[in-house]
Amino acid sequence: MWDNLQDIFGVALVILYWLFTALVTLRVITKRRAVSASLAWLLVIYILPVFGAMLYLMLGELSLGKQRSTRAESMVEPYLDNLKNGYSSQDIPMPGGQQSLAIHQLLAHRVGIGALAYKHLQVLDTPADIFAHLQADIAAARESIRIETYIWFCGGRVNDIAEALIAASERGVKVTILADHAGSRRFFRSRWRKRLVKAGVAVVPALPVRLWRALVNRIDVRLHRKLVVIDDRLAFTGSMNMADPDCFKRGARVGPWIDTMLRIEGQAAAGLAKVFAWDWEVETGQRSLPVLPPAGDHPDHWLSIIPSGPGIGDDLIGQSVLAGIYRANHSITIATPYFVPSEAIFDALCHAAKRGVKVRLLVPRYNDSLMVGWASRSYYEPLLLAGAEILRFEGGLLHTKAMLMDDELALVGSVNLDIRSLQLNFELTVALFNPVSCAEIGQLLERYSARCQPLSLIEWQQRGRGSRTLERLMYFMSPIL
Repeated sequence: MWDNLQDIFGVALVILYWLFTALVTLRVITKRRAVSASLAWLLVIYILPVFGAMLYLMLGELSLGKQRSTRAESMVEPYLDNLKNGYSSQDIPMPGGQQSLAIHQLLAHRVGIGALAYKHLQVLDTPADIFAHLQADIAAARESIRIETYIWFCGGRVNDIAEALIAASERGVKVTILADHAGSRRFFRSRWRKRLVKAGVAVVPALPVRLWRALVNRIDVRLHRKLVVIDDRLAFTGSMNMADPDCFKRGARVGPWIDTMLRIEGQAAAGLAKVFAWDWEVETGQRSLPVLPPAGDHPDHWLSIIPSGPGIGDDLIGQSVLAGIYRANHSITIATPYFVPSEAIFDALCHAAKRGVKVRLLVPRYNDSLMVGWASRSYYEPLLLAGAEILRFEGGLLHTKAMLMDDELALVGSVNLDIRSLQLNFELTVALFNPVSCAEIGQLLERYSARCQPLSLIEWQQRGRGSRTLERLMYFMSPIL
């Protein structure tokens, strides 16, 4: 009798397993996504029985929850109307030739906006300069300070920034902080958060990670933007989290993180404030739109703000990158810590190299993500065979995310050249058209290049069989990393 019950129970488990696997498989193949991503998920489901299917249900489909989705949908029209208020995209004398025209047309047709003016732009590429300017500008703030970041890591000069924010709040400045809950988990449990809140600073976790949320929402979609806006008249954006590289991840054995931030004054700063206002309202339901000031008489400094993420501008950054690559005729230089591009972007880079465009890829020699590191290296050989150059940065984890095409278009921001940044996370990139600003980004990339070692095709082809096997496995998994 007992043996029969065991047999029945065993058969029932097998049937339930295959039924569960079959249902999840059907769900995977009925979703409209890239075929490579579907195949990667099927591999996970079959290699990791039950666990792989559960992993797909938690991470495989984009869902931010009903409340956030409903709120975001209702916000689109009023935000676009507000952003376009007082701004006309017609007949703007845009420098930069065909490169700027491509981005301008893309944004004008997709979201009804083109370019915003700025008075002054600085490229800050050392922690000392970035923190010094931040602290000075916070001390001079009169009305508001808006901060948005993926990581807030207490320690070092970040504590000085926190003290400056507390002082600003106590003198009547409205200070709001929006930090990703997963990236800043330790901060939300720290005494610094308590001190900030006690001083009147509004501190809100973005996309909170909760066990029960994992059952209905995708928990690996993150707020990855880096943004500080002061009095809606000047702003910082780029690749640096609120983390001092002298303290952050010192045990990871990749060296200090190397970042760049843009300091922007003028109309464009208010445009960046509206990006913050969007994210703030999605999380809190509170609307706080800044007023976009006029560009002034005959401005000649223009940039475009390109946000992306679920709800609005889902693939704007990816399309902007593609437009820039395909329109490049002379040179493309890319700095990125994680190189796991979409098939479209990778094919475009190879095509550019084959038609004689000088394509240079700057990546860190050592990466803090083991799986992403292997996946990145799986793209090196075909890129080298196409004629591109790969330069490996020796001075730490090159965390700057920047692209320069034909010295006419520069893209600088938070987006890594990987699937997660391009298709999942909330990201922010600035497109620069002004020749002077593009030249500054070019000089920055040249300084990075001077600290790199070129990777030769012959050297790379001599790597071991084990490395090739891991690269191929991670290459297959790259659409879902």
